[in-house]
Amino acid sequence: MDGVAEVTFEQVARQPVESRGERFDYGSEAPFQFGVLRVPAGDGPFAVAAIVHGGCWLAAYDYRHVERMAEVLTARGLATWVIEYRRIGHAGGGWPGTFRDVARGLDHLRVLAAGHRLDLARVVVVGHSAGGQLALWLAARPKVAAGSELYVAEPLSVAGVVVLAGITDLRSYALGSGSCNAAVPDLMGGLARSVGNRYDEASPLELVPLGVAVRLVHGAVDAIVPIEQSRRFVDAERRGKGDVALDVIPLAGHFDLVAPFAPAWSTVEKRIIELVARAERVPR
Repeated sequence: MDGVAEVTFEQVARQPVESRGERFDYGSEAPFQFGVLRVPAGDGPFAVAAIVHGGCWLAAYDYRHVERMAEVLTARGLATWVIEYRRIGHAGGGWPGTFRDVARGLDHLRVLAAGHRLDLARVVVVGHSAGGQLALWLAARPKVAAGSELYVAEPLSVAGVVVLAGITDLRSYALGSGSCNAAVPDLMGGLARSVGNRYDEASPLELVPLGVAVRLVHGAVDAIVPIEQSRRFVDAERRGKGDVALDVIPLAGHFDLVAPFAPAWSTVEKRIIELVARAERVPR
């Protein structure tokens, strides 16, 4: 679109980060099984934004480009937990390792909660792009059947999900012509025609309604993840009577949503704070 200066990945990745947070391992099989925790000053307990980064599920893109985003949210009073995980190109990445890693990463908040004043009743998962797919799947884990390779007994419940330019339909996204689209069969171990049961278990569109509040934010000129990915998910959630809303940000591209210096950020932050506030009003 002429005249639109979209935020680039390089701009996001170059953002300075003053606080590096504290790293904790949630697994020992690979060097990528860790998360970075930031906790605000004060007595707590603190609501948690668990952040799952994107990057087409590829080893080339790690967690560091969402560090500034986490730092900003912590300054707003939220604890943040940035989950790293094995990706395509890592030993054990793809199916089922990538999914198992983010699940273990999220559940590790139970280990961290008491020592770091975390309120596990107010955990909101935030995911960008491929991380949006993983974030939605994390919220849907109670739907995973006991016989699945992805099954975990008593997964950590979340209060809501904020999805930023998320990939919600793996089946349709895999048919696109971009390099990120081409990563889907590598993630899943094949196309849906050969491993359709895996798509049934991991593609968010197949899991609606999720049973938690979902807020989606999408840039109107996103060339990496078409806005139809968000719209189709919203339509499906509404048919299932789910609690869902979509914000379309004019003139915003794919990376504007993880750039606190961009105009789109105010909407992202508003939606995260909204779901945290809703959790505070739920009787416990």
